[in-house]
Order: sequence, then C-alpha cells, then structure tokens
Amino acid sequence: MPRRPPATLIGLLAILLWSSSVGLMRSVSESFGPTGGGALIYTCASVVLLLTLGPTRVSTLPRRYLLGGGALFVAYELCLSLSLGYASSGRQAIEVGMCNYLWPTLTMTAAILFNGQRSNALIVPGFALGVLGVCQVLGGDQGLDLAQMLTNVRGNPVSYGLALMGAVLWAAYCTVTPRWANGSNGVTLFFMASAVALWIKFALGEQPPMQPSPKALGFLALSSCAMAFGYSAWNVGILRGNVTVLAGASQFIPVMSAALAAVVLQTPLSWHFWQGACMVCAGSLLCWLATRGGRRVSPPSTSHPPASHPPSPRAPAPPHTGSDG
Repeated sequence: MPRRPPATLIGLLAILLWSSSVGLMRSVSESFGPTGGGALIYTCASVVLLLTLGPTRVSTLPRRYLLGGGALFVAYELCLSLSLGYASSGRQAIEVGMCNYLWPTLTMTAAILFNGQRSNALIVPGFALGVLGVCQVLGGDQGLDLAQMLTNVRGNPVSYGLALMGAVLWAAYCTVTPRWANGSNGVTLFFMASAVALWIKFALGEQPPMQPSPKALGFLALSSCAMAFGYSAWNVGILRGNVTVLAGASQFIPVMSAALAAVVLQTPLSWHFWQGACMVCAGSLLCWLATRGGRRVSPPSTSHPPASHPPSPRAPAPPHTGSDG
C-alpha cells in the first residue's frame, strides 16, 4: 500500500512526541505550579485536539465507555501531571515518569488475566524484569538497593504513589475500553474533562503563584502540542501504518523519555538509572513478545502512553508520561 510507509513514520513521530512529555510537563509545572501547569497543558491541548480531530459527538459514545472509560482516563491524567508536578527535583520527576512506565507490563498482565489474551512463558521474566527495572531506578545511585529505594520513596510518597497509581489506572483503561469503546473515540472530550478537573482542584486549594515568562510559555506550547499532535499522529499510524512496527518501537519509550527529559531538565542520570530504564524497556518488550502469537485483543481507538502517553504493548493504542504519556 503506497500510504503505509509515511503513515508508519507519522506513527513513529507520535512516539517521539510522547517521549518528550515528561521533561516538558515538568518544565511547565516549575513555572505554573503542579496543578496550574497541568490545567494549562490540558486546556491548550484540548484546543489543539478540537482543531485537529474536531469535537466529540457525545451521543455516539457508548455509556460505559463515556462514564467508566472517561473516569479512568481523567484519573490517569491527573495522576500523571500531578506526580510530575509534585516531584521535588528534575531527577525525581524522571524517576516518577519511569514508575509510570510500568503500565505496559501491567496492561499485558491484565489482558491475560481478564481479557483472555494468550501468551507464553516470556510473560513471567518480562513482568519480573519490568518491576526490577523500576526498583533499580528508585534505588538512585545505589542501584538495586531496597533500603535506598524505600528511603527515596518515603522522601516524596505522594509523587511516587500517584505515578504508580497512574500506571494501574492506565492498565485498567487499556484493558476494559476495547470492550466498552466499540470503535468510538472520546479523546478530545476526555482531555477537556481532565482540564476541567485540574481547574477545579486549582480553584479549591491554595496554589503557588504562577510565574509566566517567554521560556515558560514556550514549554507550555511545546508540551500541549506534543500531547495533542501525538494523539493525532498516532491515529494516522494505527489506522494506515504498520501496527507491528509501531508496537515494537513503543517499547523503547521509557529510555527515549528519560533521555529527552534529562536534556530538557538539564539533569545528569547515573549508570544505575540507565540500567533500570533498559530493564523496564526489556520487560515491556518481553511481555509484548509473549503475546505476539496469541489471540489479538483489539485496542481502544482512544488510548495512548503519555507520561506519558504511550501505546499498549500488544495492540498499540496511544497514553501520555510518560503522554502518554
């Protein structure tokens, strides 16, 4: 098909855009606050999605998908944006983003347990490697050290807890929405709902003062466009491109995300961190390979990575970082 190569490249562009979300979202929160920054990002991204994908026709969405899927989507986006915003440093934000990238491994496990997805024995080392990779990242410069990992988590339990909760929520979203969505796409509406939820939280609590600047506004524009255009590009990729190539490439989002975030946040990362990040990628890749020969579970047209907002490993669908994340 003549359109397949360019469509696949557009899908790969979505993976690159989502990989940039952790660093960009953290940069926005440093100037506008954890809640205010997230609210601005989702508001601007909603506008871009309205212009690119158009408004969502609510009457066409199945009720379970609209209410249940929408609730999971919004809860995940709040966990993602707030976990990055509440991080005490750029290094911690990158670690938090890596915790969020447990969701592909959790998604595959849930698909096997609840959706009847067939797999082989690779799922066991894949799951174990993904979890150990996150533990290695959380151990900081000590690597796979349980005591140091617990010390780091106790230093900011809210941020790490939200990231892990987000991973579980997105895995649940990717597991249930294939049955609920029935081919519907509510991403624009769900993004708007996420923005409204963050603005409500912003209005109800005391917030740090926003500090707009040309640099901060630039990061806001980049972050919003990365998320919104990531969804648009991903839709083109999965509809017209090579889904297998996109699914395989998406397994490397954790390393790409950490590398881009380290550049954006000007944060050096230790060798132990990179080892952990590669373990997370390898675990996700093994889980994906474990299900390659099994019965395909149809992806929801609206899901993503992005922290991140990345695609699910078996049948790629877009979240946010971690876009997606």
